[in-house]
Amino acid sequence: MAVAERIPPIETEARLAASACPACIAAPSAEDLAKAGAARDTRLMLSIPTAHCAACISTVEGALAQVPGVKSARVNLTMKRVSVDAGPEVDAAPLIAALEGVGYEAHELDAGLLSATETDRQGRDLLMRLGVAFFSMMNVMLLSVAVWSGAEDATRDLFHWISGAIALPTVVFAGQPFFKSAWASLRVGRLGMDVPISLALILASSISVFETMNSGHHAYFDAAVMLSFFLLLGRYLDHRTRAIARSAAEELAALEVPRAVVIREGEERTVAISEIAVGEIVRVRPGGRMPVDGVVIEGTSEVDRSLLTGESLPVWAGPDTVVSAGEVNLTGPLTLRVTAAGKDSSLHRMADLVAVAEAAKTRYTGLAERAARAYSPLVHLLSFTAFGFWMWKTGGDLRFAINISAAVLIITCPCALGLAVPAVVTAASGKLFRKGLLIKHGTALERLAEVDTVVFDKTGTLTLGVPEVTNLQDHPRVASEVAMALAAASSHPLALALVQGAKAAGITPAEVTDLQEVPGYGVEGKWRGRRVRLGRAGWCGASADLGVTATWLCTGEDTPRAFTFVDRLRPGAAEAISALRGQGMQIRLISGDTEGAVAALAGRLGIANWVSGALPAEKAALVADLTAEGRRVLMVGDGLNDTAALAAAHVSISPATALDAARVASDIVLLGQDMSPIADAARIARQTTKRIKENFAISAVYNVVAVPLALVGAATPLAAALAMSLSSISVTLNALRLK
Repeated sequence: MAVAERIPPIETEARLAASACPACIAAPSAEDLAKAGAARDTRLMLSIPTAHCAACISTVEGALAQVPGVKSARVNLTMKRVSVDAGPEVDAAPLIAALEGVGYEAHELDAGLLSATETDRQGRDLLMRLGVAFFSMMNVMLLSVAVWSGAEDATRDLFHWISGAIALPTVVFAGQPFFKSAWASLRVGRLGMDVPISLALILASSISVFETMNSGHHAYFDAAVMLSFFLLLGRYLDHRTRAIARSAAEELAALEVPRAVVIREGEERTVAISEIAVGEIVRVRPGGRMPVDGVVIEGTSEVDRSLLTGESLPVWAGPDTVVSAGEVNLTGPLTLRVTAAGKDSSLHRMADLVAVAEAAKTRYTGLAERAARAYSPLVHLLSFTAFGFWMWKTGGDLRFAINISAAVLIITCPCALGLAVPAVVTAASGKLFRKGLLIKHGTALERLAEVDTVVFDKTGTLTLGVPEVTNLQDHPRVASEVAMALAAASSHPLALALVQGAKAAGITPAEVTDLQEVPGYGVEGKWRGRRVRLGRAGWCGASADLGVTATWLCTGEDTPRAFTFVDRLRPGAAEAISALRGQGMQIRLISGDTEGAVAALAGRLGIANWVSGALPAEKAALVADLTAEGRRVLMVGDGLNDTAALAAAHVSISPATALDAARVASDIVLLGQDMSPIADAARIARQTTKRIKENFAISAVYNVVAVPLALVGAATPLAAALAMSLSSISVTLNALRLK
């Protein structure tokens, strides 16, 4: 169905409601034909962004299993992907159609461009080492209780040797992350936080072995494993709060169409995108994604540009129309002359924008890391000073001097400093998760607390991207019945919305025959012997531009009638903007949509600063300009066209219904439809920063009190380990106050 110049795209919610809509197919379909002579089975990877629960797994896998040629399908719910093993004759088109048939949006991914590692190996490795350290700590502490209770001589030595047999392998195994990091720092002449940590583990273990060999009264194997456990706990918490998934640039690259249908010597051939040259002729069938940038030389259709530009209106495309890679051909076949392909395409250039923005963000350093730069050298200086002083004071008593030096190193071990940030962020993340927000990056809340400007995208972010008919009651019932009958013959977003609105109003379709959809224009048929049409204004004989999204009905009885639509506002959008403004934030709206649609939404929400018709690069440029002015920007967006701006912002949020690439580029994901938690996130972020600063203060006070005791010899390595553990527990309890 074709319409006037403002048609909101059906995005995630509506796609679930009407999976047959060709605008929903943001992946290559009919043109992606497998070569008939392929000798081996095919593995296809599809993105399923709307899958969210265990029931989705069985539904998706069951639907794909019914497709002829499919041998197996396995869903990765965390990555929201499904891997399909099929025969060589199977391509993405029937798989996507099968998923749409059960209500799931699907995109083909180029598996060769995705990260090879699908699982969180680093997280599992840290968790495994943490479990080993905890088990060893509990057992060594039980043996230590026997020594503390008065075991002497051979019995004491036996318990020490058993403790060593447990502790030494544990320290070697559990301490690997710290040892490797420390060695990497030392190789480049730098003292990182892991250098004093590693030295403390080695010294505590070495002194314990020495004391055990010499039948000493005290061994500190319990201190060594306790250090390992608390240090690993801090490292694991830090890893979990960061939860870095795959690169958004890789995800964008994977969304590029891997193959295209090229006309060579009068025949259609399916070739890889890398083999296509500028000037060649490419054919794109309805439902397919544009594989290249080009100019239409034959055919008429409508093109959904919402992935790239955010335009809520599918635009008419005909001869001489310029199209870009990533846009979706909706209703008719198009023949293009290639102007750019592969790495030179619009989609690939957007991926480059995201990659540059991501690289800039990685230069951000957390508070704990900045403090460690000054803290680590100071720890070593104090420890070596204590060693030298007591060697001089005791006349060369190496054993005593090393014990004090180790106690100083352990008591100043930056465990509390390492926990200061992740413990608080973990507590805050849990609180926000219950409110419907998922924190993906460990420093996201710290950055969110600094925000003073919020930039919103429009379609799919402040709105649901779902059109609603607004003036059905203004038309005679018979006109609405005819319009409903015509709309029922199309899967266009406005047609679906018109049918849904008519059903809700109790309207039944008229008897219209000879229904036919004219690609790029609309739907026509015969009613009471007359030809009736529903579609574009010019096609239906209307000349008025209403300045709103509309489709026109002409029955031949009177002047054409306009059915107008408005994009449905996302729940909580008005409340979130009001609350953010109450917190002193500056609110801006930037969209690739038309001026009338953006102006109307800005008026509804009271947003004075807004920009329409913005391209992806212009969105990223606006964020960069605001940053250059000294403002800290929160970007909230959901589309492919928002990913560069999301990655360039000081901190970013995207809805769970957003495209995969947008979710990956963002720091925080809004799990539900309600936007009001965004204002809560800004408030909690400021509380989080306050708790982090309090934890730094706790760590500082602990060191001011404990370090002098260790320096004067009033603390053994074991007492130092207990004091260090106490400081770690203190910062953790302070973090839990957020709950």
